[in-house]
Amino acid sequence: MAALLSRVPRPTRIDLWLALGLLALSAGSTAVIEVVDPIPGDRDAWPWGYALILVACLPILWRTAFPRVVAAVTVTAATVYYPLSFPDGVVMLSAAVMLYTVVRWGYRVFGWLMGPGVFVALSVHGLLSGGSLRAESVATLAWIIVLLCAAEVVRWRQEYLKADQEREAEVARTREEELLRRASDERLRLARDVHDTVAHNISLINVQAGTALYLMESQPERAAEALSTIKQTSKDTLTELRAMLGVLRAVDESAPRSPVPGLDRVPDLVEGARGAGLEVVLEVTGEERRVAVGVEGVAYRAVQEALTNVVRHSDAGSARVRLDYGPSELLVAVVDDGRGTVGPPVEGNGITGMRERAALVGGSVDAGPVEGGGFRVRVRLPVDGGPAQGQGETG
Repeated sequence: MAALLSRVPRPTRIDLWLALGLLALSAGSTAVIEVVDPIPGDRDAWPWGYALILVACLPILWRTAFPRVVAAVTVTAATVYYPLSFPDGVVMLSAAVMLYTVVRWGYRVFGWLMGPGVFVALSVHGLLSGGSLRAESVATLAWIIVLLCAAEVVRWRQEYLKADQEREAEVARTREEELLRRASDERLRLARDVHDTVAHNISLINVQAGTALYLMESQPERAAEALSTIKQTSKDTLTELRAMLGVLRAVDESAPRSPVPGLDRVPDLVEGARGAGLEVVLEVTGEERRVAVGVEGVAYRAVQEALTNVVRHSDAGSARVRLDYGPSELLVAVVDDGRGTVGPPVEGNGITGMRERAALVGGSVDAGPVEGGGFRVRVRLPVDGGPAQGQGETG
């Protein structure tokens, strides 16, 4: 017996309160009618009327676990209650709850068969006892149809919302995969371009450097020619590299198989800037958590580019890097105390690359001088890689 009871699922909190509430309403309404407004000809509800109320209400404790079984028991008990001439309480409310539940949860055929079955049962009883179809039976059919239609509408609405959410999740996943694929394709194309365009020149420089070292003392004029060739070849190589990087801008990731750098590597960037003599403070606010892979890559590159500009161009002594995790937005801010700029900054490949990366994941970049001196770069990124939601200024 104990083993059998242990297999019975525990009622959910909603089912518990629903069953107790319906029991209180049904039993209470019957008791009030008996005491306050008794109707001549009604039978005493004690004990069999209250027994039927218990049978109609208590099974709702297991509504979630056994919806069809509970519906069959509850609707049957509530339907039997009325023809027995007990006080006309609201026990039928429990039947209404279960009819709505089974249709709402997808047991449509079962619900549509059981609902009109109540009307048929009451009609047959009316015909057998009074010889005519009672108005109460027609009214019962009307509210049953309205109830079942309402359950169908709610069920359809929930299925539509669920399908819409799944579509949005699929679109977001596809967009992130496309971003990763395009980034991988760009890295592969850059690797091919570097190999095809630069490898030859680097090999030539290596050969000429060896020749110059070999002829430095015995044939200095030929060594000078080799050094001149090295100078021109290296100049051409730098020009070609500049042209490629100008097209691909900030596509400076590692080899295609290396992990995409993320926010966990920002402290390494800070340490690198400190090694260059810059005093850098890293602040992390909000609930630190994982964000979309594409967003992490954009945030990392933004910090990297901003710190590089601070070290190379700002003459700053200190800088502050801030990562602010909001409910739907990641804010990345880098502020220095350097000389800043006069008026709007002239955007080079660095800031332009930031804007393009941020736009790919639905973010934005704001860069400009700070009042009182210094320069600030602020990047807002949606944590899920979708369109960013505007929030108040926090950086």
